[in-house]
Amino acid sequence: MAELYWGTTSDFVAQATQNRIAETLRRAFFDQLGHEPAPSELRSWRNSLRALANAVRAGGFLDHGLFLEFQLPLSSRRIDALVTGEDHEGRPGAVLVELKQWDHAERSEVPDCVGVPYGGTVRDQLHPSAQAGQYREYLVDTHTAFHDAEVALGACAFLHDLPYDAQSELYDPRHANLLGVYPLFAGDRVDELVAYLDDRLGGGGGMGVLRTVREGRYRPHRKLLEHTAAMIRAEPSYVLLDEQQVVFKSILARAHQAAELDEEAVFIVRGGPGTGKSVLALNLVAELSAAGFATHHATGSSAFTQTVRKVVGSRAAKQFTYFNTYLNAEENELDVLVCDEAHRIRRHSWNRWTKRNAEDPDRPQIDELLAVARVVVFFIDDLQAVRAGEIGDSAWIEELAAERGADVVEHRLELQFRCGGSEGFVRWVESTLDLRRTANPLWTGDPGFTFEIVDSPEELEASIRAHAEAGESARLVAGYCWPWSDPDADGQLVADVAIDGWARPWNARPNAGRLAPGIPKSHLWASEEGGLEQVGCIYTAQGFEFDYVGVIFGDDLVYRPRQGWVGRREHSHDGGLKRGVDDERFTELVKNTYRVLLTRGLKGCYVTFTDEATRDFVESRIDHRALRELAAEQAPRYGQDRR
Repeated sequence: MAELYWGTTSDFVAQATQNRIAETLRRAFFDQLGHEPAPSELRSWRNSLRALANAVRAGGFLDHGLFLEFQLPLSSRRIDALVTGEDHEGRPGAVLVELKQWDHAERSEVPDCVGVPYGGTVRDQLHPSAQAGQYREYLVDTHTAFHDAEVALGACAFLHDLPYDAQSELYDPRHANLLGVYPLFAGDRVDELVAYLDDRLGGGGGMGVLRTVREGRYRPHRKLLEHTAAMIRAEPSYVLLDEQQVVFKSILARAHQAAELDEEAVFIVRGGPGTGKSVLALNLVAELSAAGFATHHATGSSAFTQTVRKVVGSRAAKQFTYFNTYLNAEENELDVLVCDEAHRIRRHSWNRWTKRNAEDPDRPQIDELLAVARVVVFFIDDLQAVRAGEIGDSAWIEELAAERGADVVEHRLELQFRCGGSEGFVRWVESTLDLRRTANPLWTGDPGFTFEIVDSPEELEASIRAHAEAGESARLVAGYCWPWSDPDADGQLVADVAIDGWARPWNARPNAGRLAPGIPKSHLWASEEGGLEQVGCIYTAQGFEFDYVGVIFGDDLVYRPRQGWVGRREHSHDGGLKRGVDDERFTELVKNTYRVLLTRGLKGCYVTFTDEATRDFVESRIDHRALRELAAEQAPRYGQDRR
């Protein structure tokens, strides 16, 4: 369990009274993370904890336990304060308190959110009561001390700089349900906060309850596992066929065996675009959860993970994480870890916000993933790494798994579900981009899949919009050849992708502030209707599929006779791809990028080129005679029954 402070409320009040508590947290922060907290965080601790200490003193809650900056298990999120004690009937309890320095908030059109000024702009932020409620739900579902109300858990928000105003957006009637369950206390209503704490913890005896919490561990509650299974099973698109079922049943059987015999096993499931890796991964999470296994689904993609979280709902979302979640996790803390898009695994999990492991500072991220669960499943496509830091490679996974003594089982998915089921199109793309030799050097067409080269971005957009208007999913995507601006003051996106008078914006940046109505957040670009108005980049498109995709093939990758494919750094605006790689690796990564973009379509792909010579080369790889013959075969013949 990680927290910056735990102890008695009397010690906390004494330290806060003498202005020492922020320094105590600063030292603990440095010891845990290896660097100093931001000055703004120190100021926040000084102000907020002084206000909390005043409330604790006013209520006489000096026989209680207290955690400060309490880290949620297997999460980077921290609870500001968790007070422990017994109620007046002697029943153990705890109250988490979300502390804010806000003195007002504005209306937001996002559910359960309010607008808060940050650095000259207004950002949509979770209502403090919603944030406190989510943290409570997380603990109840994942921490053994709070399972089945062993320790009854309450949650509230304390905005100590906020003067009470019934007309404030924070108290608006549309937040009434939240406020009724997770109340929000203003700075001039401390007596109400005291009454809330007294009702739940007024009996004191907090250190015994604190020990119960400290001795608890991460374990998903059975009800959470059942809920996650039900949410995934309710999605009709998550259906397994043929070889997917073989892999599915094999992994399920091995998970049961590993649990019974306390063994470790590693699965490596290889498959190209559209072979159903993600569908299989989600079905595994559902079935393993239903069987009571502590199971997580992890990726390296914020867009994909956030979209899945939206599909399964906020409660099940806690089982869907990222590869860097397990930096300091315990050995075998999970039963099964499903790693989707494992090609996006990075060399290390630590960054400037997290401390390296002192015993093994260069520990590979893959090794952390192998250690956190008895059974680890890697779904991987070795040709989908698109950034310099993405080093997920099936050979390296095998090597590290063997070092741990784990059994390694390999499967390959071949059946094509994307691109109209056309394995030929995917192989043609790989051959044309010189990624590997295939049996499809020429595109001869496929009755189930449309591929067209169009003359301009205007024509490309018109084709994609026509399909969207017909009720099909469709998106525009492009190579990362244009700058990516922040939204303007009104939350509108800048039309950065500009070609000969045509211009459209990229999807919103991940850290964009408040966006104008109708513009989806970056991680929802692929799923929300407004995404059609922007051009998606590789990081928002990877992992998703649409009925039709329109691709802008930019100048960062061109074809030149006698040279072949040439990656051109000067035309790339992707710092994460260019940084720290030589020209050969850069070209390889850009080719992988276009392979991903070109294979997002279920029914069809349209592409336009900004470089004429590159277009000519790709055209030369199309057998137009075969396409005409295929078209003739598909056309209705004169004299056929026309009923």
